[in-house]
Amino acid sequence: MSGSLGSPKTPGWLDWYENPSEPTFRLPPGTVDTHCHVFGPQAEFSFAPERKYTPCDGGKEDLFALRDHLGVARNVIVQATCHGADNSAMADAVRSAGGRARGIATVRPDIAESELLALDAAGVRGVRFNFVRRLVDTSPADDLLTIAKKVAPLGWHVVLYFESVDLPELEGFFGSLPVPLVVDHMGRPDVTRPVDGPQFTRFLRFVEDNDVWVKVSCPERLTVTGPPALHGDLHGERHDELHGDLHGERHAYTDVVPFARRVVAEFPDRVLWGTDWPHPNLTGHMPDDGLLVDHIPHVAVTAEQRHKLLVANPMGLYWPGEDF
Repeated sequence: MSGSLGSPKTPGWLDWYENPSEPTFRLPPGTVDTHCHVFGPQAEFSFAPERKYTPCDGGKEDLFALRDHLGVARNVIVQATCHGADNSAMADAVRSAGGRARGIATVRPDIAESELLALDAAGVRGVRFNFVRRLVDTSPADDLLTIAKKVAPLGWHVVLYFESVDLPELEGFFGSLPVPLVVDHMGRPDVTRPVDGPQFTRFLRFVEDNDVWVKVSCPERLTVTGPPALHGDLHGERHDELHGDLHGERHAYTDVVPFARRVVAEFPDRVLWGTDWPHPNLTGHMPDDGLLVDHIPHVAVTAEQRHKLLVANPMGLYWPGEDF
């Protein structure tokens, strides 16, 4: 997983977990992981010169191995910021999946129609707009609106990555986009605030008032209490000390659960789930992807909610008209 064949990894980079545990929760047939990435491998797909970080390798073979280990049927592969607007690694992974993957690209406003059509043929179904300041220098609204207008005729959508504190200044622009919207990681709420407080309620009303889907994903990015917990009593212990030794009910990221449950309860037909593998830019801990699967029944508490979250909703968005 090193970057020895190219640029060295960012100091302190946390590599993805090579031996994830076996989930105790069995994913329903047809489950879609709607948020994952590929990093290179760097020897084949170079990273963008303007990138903010240099990750370890995490290529398509590693992603597909995780897919099969967890019992996932299909993936939606989101362009990683370390690759900039060169979508080669993502598109190659989508094409290599044999119809079991879709892609989300990063493009520039001057992209030619022919390039968009080529990406569409490869399986790309959307573009990502990143508003997280530590990951991108700027997100100019005029350029992004130009991109949205170019992809609208293809039936694509826009994936939005932002932090909850920035929603008030962004929601007017978001509402002007002429395409459906998909929000990453529940808009990154501050989970130390009340779930029924004004900040998260504003996000939910934004979802209600617009054509928005929400990814109930990345509890490991949002948590303050941290992983893992067994029967609610193991907060603060190291993941690698407990990996493979958790029996019975596995429950982590408990402070994120009320937020995810509220989204699933209010918008059962517009929620999606994803692993975020290979988990870029984490500094506190690297999650066990098996434990992330076991987080699902804590936030989608009925079989009907879980089927919509994991199968029906993503299939309708990314493979409309196809059987589960």
